Amino acid sequence: MTLELQEVKIDLPDAELVAPISMTIAPGDIATVMGPSGCGKSTLLSAISGNLSQVFTLSGNVQLDGQSVLDIPMEKRRIGMLFQDDLLFPHLDIKGNLGFAIPAGVSRVRRREVINDALERAGLEGFADRDPATLSGGQRARVSLLRSLLAEPKALLLDEPFSKLDQKLKDQIRAFVFEQIIQMNIPALLVTHDPDDCPGGMMINLENNRIEPC
Repeated sequence: MTLELQEVKIDLPDAELVAPISMTIAPGDIATVMGPSGCGKSTLLSAISGNLSQVFTLSGNVQLDGQSVLDIPMEKRRIGMLFQDDLLFPHLDIKGNLGFAIPAGVSRVRRREVINDALERAGLEGFADRDPATLSGGQRARVSLLRSLLAEPKALLLDEPFSKLDQKLKDQIRAFVFEQIIQMNIPALLVTHDPDDCPGGMMINLENNRIEPC
C-alpha cells in the first residue's frame, strides 16, 4: 500500500500556492512536509484527503495503492486525518467515540473487543465509559489517534498533531503515533513546523519545493 503524489500542483486564482510535487511514500513510512505559515502545507493535505476548497485548482494526480483517488469522494478514499485538535465528540463516551469509526457490519461483541484491545494498546484500559472531558491532553490525543486507525485507513495524514502538547508529552505521543503507523504498515504524511517531529526519511520543504532527507 503506497501513497504517491504525481506532479501535484495547487493554484489560487491569481498565484501558484504549491509548486508541482512528486513523491512515493511506502507502507509504514512517514514523510514530512515543512515550510512557513501560508505556504500550503495544510492545503496539500486537504487536496489529498478530498476536502480541497473550490477556491483552489488542483492538477497532477494522487494515487493510493496504484489507483487514483481524485475522482473518489472524501468519505470513500480510506485516507485518515489527525489534527492538532482532538475533535472528540463531547456527547459520547470513549467507547462511543471509538465505535463511531469502526466499519459497519461488525457485530456488537466484536466491536467491544476491538475497542478494548485498542484502549489496552494505548495504555487506556478501563477508559471505555469515561467522558472525554475527564481525560488529559495526552489521553485525548491517544483516543483521537485510535479513532482514526479503527476506521482502517489505507493512509494517514497528520496536520501538526503535536503542536499543542508540552515537550515531555509531545515526545511520548509522537513516539506512540509513529509506532502505530509502523505497526499498521500504512503510508503517512506529516505536516509540522517542528524539525524534532521529523521521523527520518523524506521531507518536502515547500519554501523551496525541495525533497530533502529528514
